Amino acid sequence: MSLQFHIETRDDAARCGWVKLVRGEIQTPAFMPVGTSAAVKTVTVEEVRSSGSQIILGNTFHLSLRPGIDIINRHGGLHEFMRWSGPILTDSGGFQVWSLAKPRDITEQGVTFRSPFNGAAVFMGPEESIAIQNALGSDIAMVFDECTRYPAAREEARASMLRSLRWAKRCREVHPIIPRHCLALRKAGFTKIFDGSHSMRW
Repeated sequence: MSLQFHIETRDDAARCGWVKLVRGEIQTPAFMPVGTSAAVKTVTVEEVRSSGSQIILGNTFHLSLRPGIDIINRHGGLHEFMRWSGPILTDSGGFQVWSLAKPRDITEQGVTFRSPFNGAAVFMGPEESIAIQNALGSDIAMVFDECTRYPAAREEARASMLRSLRWAKRCREVHPIIPRHCLALRKAGFTKIFDGSHSMRW
């Protein structure tokens, strides 16, 4: 089933609607509890359900390093591992690679960094990020992007945005069409960097 998105009503820039995925429908705007490492801290899955939450967020960076894809898959995938039957969105890990994994080396191919858990050398690029998200069984996968420090010079932010667009195309090339969906990110400062003249079509 392809992703379905419908807007029910608008109020100026605000809008309400729904997104329909294989594992369920999400009313928008939606509150998405953060289950970074396959658990929402301080609450049970039953409590998350009873709160009315319809989708949970997991993180590719953390899940791939600990507990690891092999352990999760031995339990039937991320949904079974978490005991969550609804949709799961996985962040690409791009921000965590930038903020947590130091030292790191960023190239056009991707990022080489040291695991903050055991110091092991790890490489993650667009293809690796998407492969991990597919292995997890994510319902919505985010493209791998390059983050920058704040504040960042205009040219630094522009170069990072262009690299992120190239990485997004690589993510799209390796991502299966169904049943999961691959979404791009809107980076802060984009309109000021390109003055609205750069196309994001991919």
